[in-house]
Amino acid sequence: MKFELKTENENYSKSFSYFFGIFFISSTIIILCDLALKLGIISKNYEIDYNCRLLSVEKSTTIFKKLSRLSDLKSKQRIWEFCKEVVK
Repeated sequence: MKFELKTENENYSKSFSYFFGIFFISSTIIILCDLALKLGIISKNYEIDYNCRLLSVEKSTTIFKKLSRLSDLKSKQRIWEFCKEVVK
């Protein structure tokens, strides 16, 4: 006659590994989203800097439009003042 006793250790280890798997995946997603947002901000700043330097050489309306879209400034005078501060 055999007598077996089932323990709950397997269930605890499965739920423990499941919890850490969910935690790892969610923290990885949060870190990657934060990284993507920061790279977007850095990219926008470099694009503004590049267009301001380009504006000091070539004064075209397309550059004014790009800078207006990037910096949310509408008048050319404000864009000029903004670019003077950026290029310094």
